[in-house]
Amino acid sequence: MLLTNPYAATIVYVSVAVLSLIVFLSLFELVTKYKCWGEIKRGNVSVAMATGGKIFGICNIFRFSIEANDSIYQFLIWGAYGFVILLIAYFLFEFLTPVFRIDEEIAKDNRAVGFIAMVISIALSYVIGASVMI
Repeated sequence: MLLTNPYAATIVYVSVAVLSLIVFLSLFELVTKYKCWGEIKRGNVSVAMATGGKIFGICNIFRFSIEANDSIYQFLIWGAYGFVILLIAYFLFEFLTPVFRIDEEIAKDNRAVGFIAMVISIALSYVIGASVMI
């Protein structure tokens, strides 16, 4: 009943998305070899780009999930599912780049690698989001 009011629904969806974003970014923090927020505080632009791409990617998946689902529970389930796919894609990116280690290059502030990591997160979020709409 709360979600029938568009103002209340907006507050609920945004609140759940922000809380989920915090949880999902924490999970990304656990799997990377660098500490995102510490590196950003030091001025590491590559980490900022990669993290920004993850934030955009996660939120974009949630956007598609809100649009495609009628309940907060479906939105959250599909959003979490999309995040898992994005996380798997992150591991594939690391695995399929045998020439160098992605995390190490980003930690060293290799901006080319940080930019590619950002674009991959953003681009894949559109593909994942479109699949959530099916």
